[in-house]
Amino acid sequence: MNSKYHLPRGTSADGPYDVLVTPESAGWGYSGLGILTLRPGEAHALSTGDSEFLVLPLAGGCTVTVAGQSFELEGRTGVFASVTDFAYLPSGTEALISSASGGRFALPSARTERNSLSARYGRKEDVPVELRGAGACSRQVNNYCLPGTFEAEQLLVCEVLTPGGNWSSYPPHKHDEARPGVESELEEIYYFEVSGEGGFGYQRVHGTEGRPIDVLAEVRSGDTVLIPHGWHGPSIAAPGYDPYYLNVMAGPGQDRAWLICDDPAHGWVAPRCASPAPARPSTRASPPSTRTWPPSP
Repeated sequence: MNSKYHLPRGTSADGPYDVLVTPESAGWGYSGLGILTLRPGEAHALSTGDSEFLVLPLAGGCTVTVAGQSFELEGRTGVFASVTDFAYLPSGTEALISSASGGRFALPSARTERNSLSARYGRKEDVPVELRGAGACSRQVNNYCLPGTFEAEQLLVCEVLTPGGNWSSYPPHKHDEARPGVESELEEIYYFEVSGEGGFGYQRVHGTEGRPIDVLAEVRSGDTVLIPHGWHGPSIAAPGYDPYYLNVMAGPGQDRAWLICDDPAHGWVAPRCASPAPARPSTRASPPSTRTWPPSP
């Protein structure tokens, strides 16, 4: 198994960042992610450079000051409690992220050559929440920054909450070739948190015939998995523990599409995992199954 794609908690920390993945550190061209921790009263200056960013609270709230504007992000108590509001920062921007009470904040990013958008606020009430899949493949998807949900240049961001014992990202799928109308070329980052002391899950990635990759990682809170190419899935939740993962995607395509294809070895399973409900705006985490949701901390 190739461990360079699995970054256990702490192994990619850098300064105020618990996780710092850049295109350079990942060895690819576009996707990035920082997980920023601020103590009460602390602030962090962010220069977006050639990338666009979201400021997405994981726990706690913050103020984002940019270009004479201030966005007050209420945030949330944790990723299992609710969706959150967020801020969008275009490339070429100087921003200050400050938090009176402290917190943890995801900073997903995408390198882009375009700069046609302005900094703006994303309301949590406008975040479409999708109950995707059925039975043991059911999970909740919070669609923050996808085509049709929030405008960006190339950045794609969503988060997935999976009940313990269920499988997400199944059947395995990929998006590593530019095939118009069929498949997008996108690099992807998975950042994990898991409910419960000692909680864990598993993430699988395997390659195509011409592009080998082989990952089977036991993932815990604070771990990150990089997916440069190949079939990815399933993401397996151990019974009794509810994983959360943040997905960050970006690639060279200028049409900002998210098109995937299923692994032909397992694609026949897809109709049995069909989504039972359409996406809808929500401010609360909703039950992907009949289990109590959200889980206890």
